[in-house]
Amino acid sequence: MDKILIVDDNQAVCNALALMLELNGYQTLTCLSPDVALELVLLHDVALVVQDMNFTQDTTSGEEGRSLFYALRQLQPQLPIVLLTAWTQLELAVELVKEGAADYMGKPWDDAKLLNSISNLISLHRLAKDNAKLSRVENQRMAAIKGAELCGIVFNSGAMQRCVDLALQIAKSDVSVLITGPNGAGKDKLADIIHANSSLKLQPFIKVNIGALPMELLEAELFGAEAGAFTGATKTRIGRFEAADGGTLFLDEIGNLPLSGQVKLLRVLQTGEFERLGSHQTRKVNVRVISATNADLAQDIQAGRFREDLFYRLNVIELPLPALKERKDDVLPLVEHFIGTDFSLSRQTQQALQAHPWPGNVRELENACRRAVILANSPELTVEDFGLELHSGSVIEPKALPEHQLSESPLNAPAAQNDVVQDGEVQDEKASIESALAQHRGVIARVAKSLGLSRQALYRRMEKYGIDK
Repeated sequence: MDKILIVDDNQAVCNALALMLELNGYQTLTCLSPDVALELVLLHDVALVVQDMNFTQDTTSGEEGRSLFYALRQLQPQLPIVLLTAWTQLELAVELVKEGAADYMGKPWDDAKLLNSISNLISLHRLAKDNAKLSRVENQRMAAIKGAELCGIVFNSGAMQRCVDLALQIAKSDVSVLITGPNGAGKDKLADIIHANSSLKLQPFIKVNIGALPMELLEAELFGAEAGAFTGATKTRIGRFEAADGGTLFLDEIGNLPLSGQVKLLRVLQTGEFERLGSHQTRKVNVRVISATNADLAQDIQAGRFREDLFYRLNVIELPLPALKERKDDVLPLVEHFIGTDFSLSRQTQQALQAHPWPGNVRELENACRRAVILANSPELTVEDFGLELHSGSVIEPKALPEHQLSESPLNAPAAQNDVVQDGEVQDEKASIESALAQHRGVIARVAKSLGLSRQALYRRMEKYGIDK
């Protein structure tokens, strides 16, 4: 409930205002002097002040109200203040409104107008406070990101921004982290960010894709093996835990770890102790474990495929990563990153890329971009280059217009205006293209952009004027 401070030397005025405001859902504080008003503002969370302009008997100058106004402003610069004025202080009230007072009302006041003004001012004040808080948080976040190592991650969506923010926050601690999300979404990138921004960033960072290792070799890979521990073990092998001692170990596809390996992993997480295969010597390491999975570990626990106690050890903090189809704003920035500056996308291609569900996530998108670059017949990549199909409803094909009706820039004006081009104009256009080519060192994408043309339009002009790249 919002609290309103009423300051007036007339107790009857204070009582009348307090009754009206309390009947309309506000809490009130009342006082008769400026000194007490300043104390109350310091002691209470006041949402708005209603103040008189005179507090001494037979005083009508309004100077006391002016002094109180500036004193309140010094304590809380954004605090809304409504001035109650007699007609003789109208000019002073207008002056103070210009200095930041929120409103003024003449005596006697209109209840409805005063209530409406108070409601609006409190709402605006609350909104300003919320915006200021959000601005502070955003500035702090941007400062954190500016000084952070993002490991080349590319994103533009709010969903991915939240993931990166959380990864940077998690990086400050040394607890175990479980990154969840579909295959190919970029879980390893988040692991990179966590390690690169942690206090262990100068220590070893070892990655293990458990899903890519044969089951019979998993324990040897993780914990090491003595020579002769199994067929083919001709020499002692140091496991990934030993290699990561003092640093970070990233266990990708942790859901594929067999139960025997889960027991040993749980022990390492609890005590830091383990034995190599074929050895009875207990070794001790200090390793931060980041794990990742696309599996539903809760379901695997119910099915007896994953240990519940290990799950809670790994999942001190969970970092969920959404699929690419849930962060469409990341698609085009990722494509531009993968294809480089020598290629561009037509509007139709951009629509097709954003409409595609990308079940293989970022990994599928990267492979599609590689395909497009290899198969491209021109610098402007097409839907066919990416191996996509146009689906009615998801991508709207623009009507094909005769080339002379397309207007791309002053250099590509409609034929009605540009069919007859004087020799001087031809030379100017040719010189502009040659100058832009020289300035941008022949990079067609940049030249076209500087001239306001599509790449195809630029190529047509270069062919028309006999300009070589």
